[in-house]
Amino acid sequence: MLVAAAFIGPGTVTTCTLAGAQFGTSLLWALGFATLATIVFQEMAARLGAGANMGLGEALLQTVRPGSASRVLVLWPITALVFVAIAVGNSAYQAGNLAGGALGLQACLDDAVPSTVILAGLTVLAGGLLTFGGYRWIERTLIAIVCVMGLCFASTAWCVRPDVKSLLRGCVPDVAPENLWSIAALVGTTVVPYNLFLHAAAAKRRFRKTDVSGEEVASLALDESERRRAQRIGDARWDTIICVTIGGAISSFIVISASAISNTDTNEVESAVDLAKALEPVFGSLARYLIGTGLLAAGLTSAITAPMATGYVLSELLPLQNEKHRTLVFKTTCLLVLIIGCLLNALGIKPVVMIVSAQVANGLLLPVIACVLLWVMNQKRLLGNCSNGIMSNLLGFVIVLVATGLGARLLVCAW
Repeated sequence: MLVAAAFIGPGTVTTCTLAGAQFGTSLLWALGFATLATIVFQEMAARLGAGANMGLGEALLQTVRPGSASRVLVLWPITALVFVAIAVGNSAYQAGNLAGGALGLQACLDDAVPSTVILAGLTVLAGGLLTFGGYRWIERTLIAIVCVMGLCFASTAWCVRPDVKSLLRGCVPDVAPENLWSIAALVGTTVVPYNLFLHAAAAKRRFRKTDVSGEEVASLALDESERRRAQRIGDARWDTIICVTIGGAISSFIVISASAISNTDTNEVESAVDLAKALEPVFGSLARYLIGTGLLAAGLTSAITAPMATGYVLSELLPLQNEKHRTLVFKTTCLLVLIIGCLLNALGIKPVVMIVSAQVANGLLLPVIACVLLWVMNQKRLLGNCSNGIMSNLLGFVIVLVATGLGARLLVCAW
């Protein structure tokens, strides 16, 4: 659920609302593709953490033996590219998280508090949680609020009563030039590259609790040890499938709900109050408080997970000597990402533009990070039975091709 909460952030609410408002339900196929792609790649990350007991950055460093020429000529350039991509992407994403949270609180307070004050407050709150580590109960509360918002959008989607034929047409791919920006944003807001690092690191820590000690391993038969690892992988796989599917369904409900305002001028959708129009068929004026609370909750949740993922990447990629140094690097990286996100907000860019642009950046970064994951997951020597099979490789390869083609066409059209 940590990963699900990470991608159901303000970017998802904003991007799906704009897509529904501009194109109705015609882009539901893009969400379906994005949800499937997320399941495929997040399952690999979960298998890496739960089965091989490694984070993605850690596994990347171990793919090439120390002292070899390949480590200098291939591994380090790829490692640097991954870190730059995650650091830059997450800084932009963090700006969108903070902007979304600020939009949500402004909607609840009816613009009574200046946005700069709200942004500063959210930055301090998220920084305090990441620095002192007392954020678990807040995280669970935020996830619960996002789930409530999912139920609200599901109710709204039901009451909007979209035409069945339009829903079926929305399942047919349409990559027209005018749709490219929204398609890339929908893919980027669902298949979030940094979630691959976050998921592997989280699965490693979560399933380590159910593992056996070194002495117990020595006394166990080999088949019993493999059975326990297979059980961990199976639990992580089903956890991934269920949670990501729920997240994809919530995104679809938002698109369907927003299709009710597809005849309005979408250029006016610049605040949480405007986005709340998607809920007005059911909740009327109460919609402003519901979507405002949801945006605030989603913004805070994502404002925590994006710096966490960046911190995991850096602490895994750097040759640190002990856990104390890793913790220091992790917390410092988290604070830097928060500060950069806050500074980007101070540039005066419209929040909705910033949020959607971050999702497009994620879509463009996806092929790079996905290729790194596929490379790592095919290291049989390192991962053993946790490495990819033929089906995982085939699905991953197809998704990378589609994402690369989509990104290339978007860049060509923009040029």
